[in-house]
Amino acid sequence: MHKNCLSLKASAKQRLRILFLAKWAEGDGRPDTQDGTHATYHYDLRCTLENLGLNVEAAGHYERLYTKPDYDFLFTLLNRGGFMNSEMLAPLLATYQNVPFLGASPILRGLGDDKHLMKLAVRARGIQTPDWEVYRRGCLEVAPPSFEWERLVVKPNASSASWGIKSVTDWQDAKDHITYIHDQGHDAIVEDFVYGYELAQAIIGGASGPWFLPTVRMVTSDPLSISSYEQKRHLSGTDDIALELFHDKDIISKLHEDAHKLLPEIWPMDYGRIEAKYNPKTGDFNFIELNLSCNLWHRKSIAFAARSIGVEYPALIETILCHSMLRQGVITKDDLA
Repeated sequence: MHKNCLSLKASAKQRLRILFLAKWAEGDGRPDTQDGTHATYHYDLRCTLENLGLNVEAAGHYERLYTKPDYDFLFTLLNRGGFMNSEMLAPLLATYQNVPFLGASPILRGLGDDKHLMKLAVRARGIQTPDWEVYRRGCLEVAPPSFEWERLVVKPNASSASWGIKSVTDWQDAKDHITYIHDQGHDAIVEDFVYGYELAQAIIGGASGPWFLPTVRMVTSDPLSISSYEQKRHLSGTDDIALELFHDKDIISKLHEDAHKLLPEIWPMDYGRIEAKYNPKTGDFNFIELNLSCNLWHRKSIAFAARSIGVEYPALIETILCHSMLRQGVITKDDLA
């Protein structure tokens, strides 16, 4: 077992009651017509928790958190509740009920999911990120960005899985897409398109400090391509995004340096992923976004990175759970196997 992995004693597993909250927590694993394999992901993770020997109750609605809690720990993945800033609701309700929960505090979840605010924090920490403008719903005007650009990325300011993302080279197209995003009930952000490799740096939090997993590159054949919602949810004919380990030590060192600069803004947290772009032709390196409590499915980048160092999926999930419960005093080191 990897030195950073943790596991629970059987006695602790028997004692602890875990509420697993996710949209498809009560599902049977079949993909959904809208959410695609997100439904499979939630089912697989529930089965993983159960197979670890934990006492798990599955729930798919926020209403389960309204009543007095009868569980010890909330394992929440209910991030997309169908309304803006829904990623904060489960952490807020758990905080109100004084129940420890997976992820990060409500305010950190809000910061992480608001791409504009996170980029402000990134700039304040001296980290390079592409120029951008934010267009909140009801903003005074939707004027062209103040920075020079040739291609823009337009997307919801607090989305996940690349929902609503679009690349444009014409301002009218950008403005039309901003209007579409506003009409869907979301704020919009417009960002200067930067070329380069898409890199993902997973960070496991915990009571003893950050654990950086190996860096992963998202491989695409088209340098102008942007991974779509349909690809990430496996709803399209070209849905597979190839993952491979990234080995450039200098660039990894730079990525880790930036991550350490950013940690004071987002600590404590249980797990997350920093996304960046590196252009080998120019040497430019840009922070793109931060994803706290991101996708933990065994087919995605965090699990891929963990497997590359011999950490199989059940061990990864149990380790994240143990670190979170240790950090919040749900368990002590005496409960570890």
